[in-house]
Amino acid sequence: METFGFEKLPEVVRQLFEKVERIESMLEKLHPSEEDQDELFNIQQAADYLKVSVQSIYAKVSRLEIPVNKPGKRLYFSKRELRSWVANSRRKTATEMIGELKLTVEKSNSRLY
Repeated sequence: METFGFEKLPEVVRQLFEKVERIESMLEKLHPSEEDQDELFNIQQAADYLKVSVQSIYAKVSRLEIPVNKPGKRLYFSKRELRSWVANSRRKTATEMIGELKLTVEKSNSRLY
């Protein structure tokens, strides 16, 4: 291993940083991130993941509110689909709804004139 003085420290740190980045890039190619992988849950795992009761999951399935796969008698839930379902179920705040209403009124008023 080559010794270096203080004046070469910035260059050595840069080289180390580049090497670490290359190693991280290679590791990511070998092991895809958790978000890229999809995991299947049974009903208990889905309930635990969503922090609700199993009965609540059954109710949502029967009302067709939650994405589910049912090959045969068992229910399976995709972790990715559950995450997306939760994200898309966001309710707007009163402020957001008022803002949208104001925009709609302004647009309709501008068409009248």
